[in-house]
Amino acid sequence: MDGYVVRSLHSLIMDYYTQHGRHDLPWRLTSNPYCIIVSEIMLQQTQVERVIPKYRAFIKTFPDFESLARARPRRILGVWQGLGYNRRALVLKRLAQRILERYNGIVPDGLEELQTLPGIGKATAGAICAFVFNLPVVFIETNIRTVYLHIFFPEAVAVSDQDIFPLIKRSLYRGRGREWYQALMDFGVFLKKYVTNPNRRSSLFKRPSTFQGSDRQIRGAIIRFLTRNDGISIEKLKFEIKCTKKRLYRIIDGLQMDGLIEKQGSSIGITKHF
Repeated sequence: MDGYVVRSLHSLIMDYYTQHGRHDLPWRLTSNPYCIIVSEIMLQQTQVERVIPKYRAFIKTFPDFESLARARPRRILGVWQGLGYNRRALVLKRLAQRILERYNGIVPDGLEELQTLPGIGKATAGAICAFVFNLPVVFIETNIRTVYLHIFFPEAVAVSDQDIFPLIKRSLYRGRGREWYQALMDFGVFLKKYVTNPNRRSSLFKRPSTFQGSDRQIRGAIIRFLTRNDGISIEKLKFEIKCTKKRLYRIIDGLQMDGLIEKQGSSIGITKHF
């Protein structure tokens, strides 16, 4: 990718962002590291439209690392309801505790160090470096991947992220890392609306599984019920959750292994010790 291509890409993406970017997303209206981290964890595998109201409610209830670290798991999960992948909520509590205990409440600004925190992988660490610290890091997520596949791999199949990373690095917008990645993500969202999903050309592409009737739906229903009821017998839960006994027990075992619930005899409840 030569300098002309880089400049053309910058012009295309930033012009779109200036005119059509999602500048009013609530986590883009703040430089608070806590708020941005909450948004990044929420946005993992969840659409922006679902995240916005939950983000606002979560920040209002738990406005900083201290309040989240002290909160009871049941209360956190109650506010989280509707986002799915509930374990993220408690991992976020553990992350808050770690930042307070190890870093005195100051978020580290290194990619590798961020990845040692609960719930933060390479992509989330990169997003935090870009959006909190405005650093020119290289990372990829679904909408960024969409842009590079569409522009640079229009006829390819099974493109790996390793093929894309050098292009992202070469086209970094130095000094404007925050805006650049926001613009890339917004342009990726735009592309998905008007062209056949370029991510189908990624080696990582998988067709989304059906949520209705899935184990994930039942897990969510159990957690939702337990946030409203302080412990319940498994026998009573069988009347509230519509699935076979064998499946219910298997899903309960999975929730317990994930640390979301605790068993006490024949009853279960939201964990108190995460």
